[in-house]
Amino acid sequence: MLRVLSIFGTRPEAVKMAPVIQALRVRPEIESRICVTAQHRQMLDQVLDLFDLHPDFDLDLMRHDQTLADLTAEIFTRLDPLLKKEKPDWILVQGDTTTVMAASLNAFYHHIRVGHVEAGLRTGDRSQPFPEEINRRVASVVADLHFAPTGRAVANLQTEGIPDWRIALTGNPVIDALNAIISKPVPAAVRDFLKEKDIRPGWKKMILVTAHRRENFGAPIESICLAIRDLASAYPEQVELVYPVHLNPNIQEPVHRLLDGIPNVTLLPPLEYLSLVHLMRASELVLTDSGGIQEEATGLGKPTLVLREVTERPEGLEAGVLSLVGTDRERIVQETERLLEDRVAYEKMAHASNPFGDGHASEKIVSALLAFQEQFSPPAF
Repeated sequence: MLRVLSIFGTRPEAVKMAPVIQALRVRPEIESRICVTAQHRQMLDQVLDLFDLHPDFDLDLMRHDQTLADLTAEIFTRLDPLLKKEKPDWILVQGDTTTVMAASLNAFYHHIRVGHVEAGLRTGDRSQPFPEEINRRVASVVADLHFAPTGRAVANLQTEGIPDWRIALTGNPVIDALNAIISKPVPAAVRDFLKEKDIRPGWKKMILVTAHRRENFGAPIESICLAIRDLASAYPEQVELVYPVHLNPNIQEPVHRLLDGIPNVTLLPPLEYLSLVHLMRASELVLTDSGGIQEEATGLGKPTLVLREVTERPEGLEAGVLSLVGTDRERIVQETERLLEDRVAYEKMAHASNPFGDGHASEKIVSALLAFQEQFSPPAF
C-alpha cells in the first residue's frame, strides 16, 4: 500500500488538489490522507465543503496580520512531528505557496518523497510574484517528481537540470476542477445578482475584477482602482464592474476609498469558489492579477487582461486569451475599451485555444506517481 499525504493551505491549492485527491481515492493500492495548514482559513473551508474533502490533519495556522516568517516557522514546527509520526511514502504539494515551500523542505528533512503538482512555472523575476517565484523554485529543488502542466513548464525544469525521468507532462488539474464546477447549478445568489444588475446578453455587460497581489500593494492597486473608476464613468449604463475584494487591509482600504459609491461598480466580499466561477462564466471579460484565474478564465473562454508586469503563464499569452497590461491606469482603460468596442479583437481572444489541459490531469498525475514508484522504489538517499 502506497501512503500519500496531500498537503495544502489555500483556496487555489485546494481547488487544484481536489480532483487529484479524488483520483487517489479510487486507487485501491493507495492510502490517501489530507493535511491542511489552513494559511487561508475561511476561503479554504469553502472549497473543502464544495469538493467533499475531509482533512485527516488540520494545523489551523491562520493568524491575523501574520508575517511570512511567522507562517513559515509555524508550518515547520507543526508539520515536523506529524511527518515524523505518519511517515508517508510521498507528500503531494501544489503550486507556489508558503505551505508548498515549507512542506517540501520538511519532507526532504524526513527522507519523504515529494511530488510537486503544477511544477515548472517561472517568470524569471525573483520578486514577481512575491514570494511565489522563490517558493516554487525551492519546491523544484527538493521535489522527486514534477507534474508539469505544459510543455513550456517541462522546458523550464529541463533548463534547470531536472532529468526527464523526474518530469511528467500532465496538464493542469484546475481544468479538471473547472469542468466539475460548471456542471453544478448556478447558485441562487448569483442568479439573483445578475437579474438585479440586468446583466444578460444584449443588455448590460459585466467586467469581473480581482486584484490582491502583494506586489500590487500601494501605488499599483490605486492605479488599478482609478482605471476602474474611469471605465465606470465611460460606460455608466452599458457596463457593471464587479470586484470581490480581498480581505487584506492593504487592498480593502484603497479599494473602498476610491470606488465606494460609484453606481456601476459593485464591491463584494470574497466569494466562495462556486459563485466565483459562475460569475466569471457570466462576465464579458476579466481583469485580474491572480494566477489561477488566468487559467480558469482561459478555460471558460473569457478574454482576460492581466494586471501584472510579468506572468508565469505565457502559454495563455501565446494562445491569445490573455493580455499582459500591467497596472498603468491609461493602459488598463485603453485595452479594456478596445475589447468592449472592437468585436473582432474580442472574438479573437474569446475563441483562443486552451493550453492548460484536457480535463484529465488528475488521472495522469496519479498514473505517473504509481509508475515512478514502481520503477524507482525503494528511494535512494
